[in-house]
Amino acid sequence: MKTKLTLSMEQTLYYYCREAGAFAVEEVTMPDDQGIVDTLSYQELPSGDIEWRCYELKVTKSDFHSKAKLSFVGHYNYFVLPLDLYQEVADEIPAGIGVLIYRPFAEELLATATETPVAPGYLTVMRPPRHQDLQVPASQLTTRFIASQAREVGKAKQTATGLKQYSTDRLYQELKKRHQHYDIYDPEANFYEQFIEDTQSTAVTALQTEVDALNLELHTLQDQLKERS
Repeated sequence: MKTKLTLSMEQTLYYYCREAGAFAVEEVTMPDDQGIVDTLSYQELPSGDIEWRCYELKVTKSDFHSKAKLSFVGHYNYFVLPLDLYQEVADEIPAGIGVLIYRPFAEELLATATETPVAPGYLTVMRPPRHQDLQVPASQLTTRFIASQAREVGKAKQTATGLKQYSTDRLYQELKKRHQHYDIYDPEANFYEQFIEDTQSTAVTALQTEVDALNLELHTLQDQLKERS
């Protein structure tokens, strides 16, 4: 489960890559036991060459020291870190690996912003990366990049479809799983009461709309009868 900070950094990095003219996708599995790249970006340069960048996101010191393989297989490779973590581990970062520092936007600045930012924070380059040859074949990077994008499109389609993709029986079973959280002393906290209230409200609104339409039609007919008489 990703922490709120990780999700904020991930979202900020996505738009950071997009602003640079690159395409980015998260959690790309590498071939040959090369691990999983947290974020992989692809960019076609004016020369026609393709540039790959790999980003590893770390939010705590224990996370930084995790035994999970660091998939620095791109032309340029980065750690993306909060400032306080960078200050703790700066001496442990290998030569050639770049560092992007994540900073959240201050709430007081957000309150005065004329436009809502697309990301919760911003990134600054603390250490530039050094170019290296790809550590895996470019064709495999492309294939896995496309596969990961297809996975994200699938997730988006499921979200857009919403509950329509589930059968009534499946929804009923999911509701039953939540019965242990039922609180008779706090009805407003119960999903079932919220569902019934919303359903009744929708039904009342629909009926009222129908009644209003019938009243309008009746009024129109009465006017027409008066004119004829």
